[in-house]
Amino acid sequence: MDFVELEAIEGLRWTWNSWPPSKADASALVIPLSVMCTPLMQSSELPLLQYDPLICGRCGAVLNPYARVEYQSRIWVCPFCSQKNSFPRTYTGIGENNLPAELFPTYSTVEYQLERKISNPTSNLNPKLNWGNGMVSSSSLSSFTSSSSLVSSFSSSSPSGADSRVLGPAFVFVVDACSAAEELRAIKNELLLVLAKLPENTLVGLVTFDSMVCVHDLGFAECSRVVLFHGDRELSSDQIQQFLGITRTKQQQLGKITSAEKQTFLLPVSECEFSVTTAIEEIHSSEQVLPGHRPLRCTGAAISAAIGLLEGSLVDKGSRIMVFTSGPATVGPGIVVSSDLSNAIRTHRDIINGHAPYYRRSSSFYKKLSQRLSDASIVLDLFAYSLDQVGASELKVPVETSGGFMMLGETFDSDQFRKCLRHIFNRDEEGNLIMYFDSTIEIVTTKDVKICGALGPCVSLRKKNSLVSENEIGEGGTYIWKLGTLTNKTCIAFFFQVSEEEKIQPGSAFFIQIITRHVHGNMGMRKRVTTVARRWVGKNSPEIAAGFDQEAAASVMARLAIHRAETCYARDVIRWLDNELIRFASKFGDYIQEDPSSFRLSSNFSLYPQFMYHLRRSQFIDVFNSSPDETAYFRLMLNREGVVGSVIMIQPTLFEYSFDGPPVPVLLDVRSISPDVILLFDSYFYIVIHYGSKIAQWRKLGYDRDPNNENLRKLLEAPDIDAEQLVAERIPVPKLIKCDQHSSQARFLLAKLNPSVTQHSTHTDGMDIIFTDDFSLQVFIEHLQTLAVQG
Repeated sequence: MDFVELEAIEGLRWTWNSWPPSKADASALVIPLSVMCTPLMQSSELPLLQYDPLICGRCGAVLNPYARVEYQSRIWVCPFCSQKNSFPRTYTGIGENNLPAELFPTYSTVEYQLERKISNPTSNLNPKLNWGNGMVSSSSLSSFTSSSSLVSSFSSSSPSGADSRVLGPAFVFVVDACSAAEELRAIKNELLLVLAKLPENTLVGLVTFDSMVCVHDLGFAECSRVVLFHGDRELSSDQIQQFLGITRTKQQQLGKITSAEKQTFLLPVSECEFSVTTAIEEIHSSEQVLPGHRPLRCTGAAISAAIGLLEGSLVDKGSRIMVFTSGPATVGPGIVVSSDLSNAIRTHRDIINGHAPYYRRSSSFYKKLSQRLSDASIVLDLFAYSLDQVGASELKVPVETSGGFMMLGETFDSDQFRKCLRHIFNRDEEGNLIMYFDSTIEIVTTKDVKICGALGPCVSLRKKNSLVSENEIGEGGTYIWKLGTLTNKTCIAFFFQVSEEEKIQPGSAFFIQIITRHVHGNMGMRKRVTTVARRWVGKNSPEIAAGFDQEAAASVMARLAIHRAETCYARDVIRWLDNELIRFASKFGDYIQEDPSSFRLSSNFSLYPQFMYHLRRSQFIDVFNSSPDETAYFRLMLNREGVVGSVIMIQPTLFEYSFDGPPVPVLLDVRSISPDVILLFDSYFYIVIHYGSKIAQWRKLGYDRDPNNENLRKLLEAPDIDAEQLVAERIPVPKLIKCDQHSSQARFLLAKLNPSVTQHSTHTDGMDIIFTDDFSLQVFIEHLQTLAVQG
């Protein structure tokens, strides 16, 4: 079974593609019943339907290819709850040879462009739905006329959803004025480039901060005008709006009026381009500090002020707060460290031992902000470039739960920062930002499946029904989740269990439907519906083993591990991973009891133990040599990445380039290092080109510049070309490191290799040695075999 091809169709990777029919049998599988879901995965075969979906009156499922249709009586039977639903009159011509796209068997995923509600009621007098033969290509769906297409003729003034009267998303740029002049210059240059490319209906705001917070009034033309907030105070949303002069009436607070009175802190680009450009250009560094002290930064107060501005402006269809900072908060709410340099910034050991005086209080403050972000559908992005920590660990919760972007680096004056920021503001062919806001994901299942929860950049809305399990995993207790934003690569792990209330027959099918609702870049509403089916099989059926996806299982276990690591010690998480692996090997291994040498795992399971070996050694679990900020960043990225990216993070790839032929994958082992080869190492966060000692010496002597040594020149170029391609395709941009064998930079490679040759090895034969007390993969597997075969 090719799981990658299946994912391209469904956008899903299942740990188990066939499920046992009882809860006890499912628990015995060790790896939970889960799905890695990429809700908005790009697909060339996705039909866009310009009418509203038909929804089951009982369970809320959307009409799909698995529904049973009675054409003569114009009734469809919901495959989830068996409810009979009538087709509306607009489906009069339905028949076996005349199907709407949502019933076409090859369309397991369809996307609906929902009708936009506009203020002029006379512009929508004829909401008549017309559709024709469903057997058409997705590319032609939008070009059909109202009498013969699947699209709706009741779309508003613009069928594409692009309406100049509709305000676009809102962006509030929060800039750290304590940054050094060179850093501030790089930030300003990029912000000016971003502003020049924004659609004219986009709302923008500007907040700068040092020890005070400055909210810039972009509508005041006479001179630069700001509203100042003291950085040491924690203000409520109402207080912030009162100081800004954004007053909301009781009707507005109750949601009865959707347009706030005129305010000038958040304006469309078309109205404030000159003033916001001038304000950005006038930002100057205020880095003058007392000797022996850090700059006074009130990052938390600045973020709170930006949230209050957006809440008061009633921007309800998507907004982002983008924070650009070069150091930790030293005053006010969210403080990370005091300004006195004699007080070192917190480490993992300080947090564990309770020696980080501000950590719990600041984390609690940001958790409160995360709830406000979720309620107002605001995304928080953090761009932190500094040689020291900046407080990303405290900020992780609001950034992650809102779906925001986090980028850590050394300097804003880097290609990494420029490429990341420009990527966020990419636009499609129609000129709309490629952004999706204010998303919800709803899951509908058949009654024999219970929903346990989700792990990823989402928030539980705590909405329960009969399908929701009492056993919560991650963001549980709901069948619908909120996401501030989504990308085409955002991946969420959903967890399920078998219902104990239903008697399930092996061989029967069960269904899961994932309904993703979001605001498109053109501010039109979209609803993407994916409906999939799998089979129940007997607990000893060979289909269970055949349907096991090792890569998806490793990704799910990694998310569960880092979820535990937030509240448990690393050694306890490693012990849990080891125990689960022993249970797994004992369950699925072939062996004679008490005979470790007889232990074998079939090819369907053989890679999983080495994934777990590399996971327990990874920076996600073993935080030694990582700062709390780095750990927060690594875990945040793992918790949203798809299966392919997650596996690279867990077990990096290693390719060998030599004169013998094209590049080949080699073992992630110190024995793969050789003087006459080049290695290309990819750990997702950084890429290493490692030159063997002989190759490095030839390069230093300039042999590659000799026309007679064309093969050497091509050998040196090949990994450079492949590395550049990896860098170009990945966001955030990985760090590219070029190093020679035995050089100091080679540590980035050696730290990830299996230490099969160490200082304790007796026969090294001139090979590279890793100085470590850690055990090798071979020793790990031997111990696993010994423990798995025990009675």
